[in-house]
Amino acid sequence: MKLARALCYCLSSGLGLLLLSGAPRAQAAVDISAIEAVDECLVAEICIDRYLWSLYERTPKIDSLKVSEQRKAIVKRKGRNRIVTLTFTKLVDEDFAWKDPKAAEKAGMSLADYVIGGMNSGFKLTLYHALRALDEAGFAPGITSAFRDDYRQTIATGLKAQTDRSYHGGSFRGGYGNGLAADIVSVKGATRSERLAASQQLWKWIDTHGTELGIARPYLDVDPPHVAPLDGKEYADHRIKPEAQRAASNAKDAKKRHGLVLHHDHGNAKHTRTAKSSKARSG
Repeated sequence: MKLARALCYCLSSGLGLLLLSGAPRAQAAVDISAIEAVDECLVAEICIDRYLWSLYERTPKIDSLKVSEQRKAIVKRKGRNRIVTLTFTKLVDEDFAWKDPKAAEKAGMSLADYVIGGMNSGFKLTLYHALRALDEAGFAPGITSAFRDDYRQTIATGLKAQTDRSYHGGSFRGGYGNGLAADIVSVKGATRSERLAASQQLWKWIDTHGTELGIARPYLDVDPPHVAPLDGKEYADHRIKPEAQRAASNAKDAKKRHGLVLHHDHGNAKHTRTAKSSKARSG
């Protein structure tokens, strides 16, 4: 609403100045053209989509993947040499910039309509305000992934949800127009290591200010860039419920320990009474 009011103010002020100045018709035509461009952005969703798209466009699409490699080696066991297969894991860089365009082409959409248009409108608004706050705080946020359909999920690598169950927009979650997740990093820094360090600070800030931002990281450092609505099902299932179960388990353990202490105290009291009785009889 603030954005719309500000734009309306600019529009009305521009028209007022135009009428009072008595500008030539040629100049008036230019001003009206500019006003029409501003007027287009009175539709808040267009402004939101443009901003989110700009953050997506500016973000490198590079990730680190764990790749396993098997090698044969000779080891000595019980005095004999044996050939065994050892598995080694290493991190390799993957450029996944081709995946969203391929999915958008398959869906018959422009890339912007696919990755940004596929998100839930309410989540887009929340994400917009959160990213604005991150930008103003100096974190230089960027989006590496937004909407994903089932096909895009099949070509995703590394840690991921089942093909149709991704909150990024899997068909089980409602598909296009219902994406409720995005992957967020920082674009600050000239090298990958610098951007990673900046991203870690950004994720920590999200964890601290999630209540204000309306977004949170359901998987924390298991999947650091992944954010979802703070009041959404994904966050509830992976953060709220486990924390509640842990609290209930801790309370149960505490009650059990308290019961053992009481039982021990009662046993001591009984033993004390018995000892006193024996002493009285012997006296």
